[in-house]
Amino acid sequence: MQFRSDQISGKQLSALGFGCMRFPNRGGRIDVDASERLVLAAVEGGVNYFDTAYAYSGNEIALGEIFARNPGLRDRINIATKLPLPRCQSADDFDRYLTRSLKRLGTDHVDYYLVHNVTSADVWARLKELGFKKWASRQKSAGRIGRIGFSYHGPEGDFPILLDSYSWDFCQIQYNYMNEHYQAGTAGLEAAAERGVPVIVMEPLLGGKLAADLPDDAKAVLEGAGTEADPVRLALRWIWNRPEVTLVLSGMNTMDQLEQNITTADGALPGTLEADEARAVELAREAIARNYKVPCTGCGYCLPCPQGVNIPMCFAAYNTSFAHGWYQGMHQYVTASGVMEGNARFASDCVRCGACVEKCPQHIDIPDELASVKRRLQVPGLPRIVRLGTRLMMR
Repeated sequence: MQFRSDQISGKQLSALGFGCMRFPNRGGRIDVDASERLVLAAVEGGVNYFDTAYAYSGNEIALGEIFARNPGLRDRINIATKLPLPRCQSADDFDRYLTRSLKRLGTDHVDYYLVHNVTSADVWARLKELGFKKWASRQKSAGRIGRIGFSYHGPEGDFPILLDSYSWDFCQIQYNYMNEHYQAGTAGLEAAAERGVPVIVMEPLLGGKLAADLPDDAKAVLEGAGTEADPVRLALRWIWNRPEVTLVLSGMNTMDQLEQNITTADGALPGTLEADEARAVELAREAIARNYKVPCTGCGYCLPCPQGVNIPMCFAAYNTSFAHGWYQGMHQYVTASGVMEGNARFASDCVRCGACVEKCPQHIDIPDELASVKRRLQVPGLPRIVRLGTRLMMR
């Protein structure tokens, strides 16, 4: 296993992290036995970072049960879990959810603790008002939290603001070869590295869409890039080629996936992506992008929208729905709504004020295209369903 340094603590982390959200499932419940086999094999293969969250149903409990079955295992790894942001209405809630996570995991501390799914700088402003800074400092002093970070799902422009708003120990961003200009993107990756903040990468395969369901021409290009090339290996190597990346999370739910990823991680050092591999990824990106309908680059010049619509992320979801399937696009669209903030906004909230149009360097007719997003992704009743779900989450 290749290891990379957490440059703040000096801790050596496996380049491959285990994303527990996609633990094997049987009959609608986590298969703890199958998950245990994967966790133990991962640890034996050198993986020392396991990512879960309070909001992942049954996930922390399953991981805690695996620790209970295997004495000493907890001490060999780093646990990352996350604070359920929408549920937090006071500093007392911070304590409540951390305590519950620790109990579920069967441990007295979490090594890496994230504010889950931050979507804007406004979210951080609310956390500050609730006293998050003092609370986090107390938890670190008490040894209940090792390092504090955040996972990000907001526009590119807000990411540097968040980086500079607090002495973060690490951050987590969505990053893959199709998302260089989506959310934090490459600019965010480099901004974090410039500030010495370790970067954890999530969704390296775009929810599996860069492994399966690729357009035929993209798949052919990737499979032709060397005798051992395949789409998964190249997608991961493309990320590990960046020295700014501390580790990559992969949601592995079969032994074959685990073994392939461990083998790939072992040799995917920064700067080792071959020229023909890099070219193949670029051609695959172009092939996928040909399915895109809106030429949005995600620059964010159209923001802020007076109605709170996250325009670039709406377009990214819309494009994804054509390139990688409607379900994946729908998932991104709900995320783009800002559901985790408790104040979801959708393409249907556009009032055609035109403030965005004159600022768009791509000269996109944004109101018309948002109407297209609404027609494709906004199923009847979606805003009401999402807002009701958010209220339930916040109880």
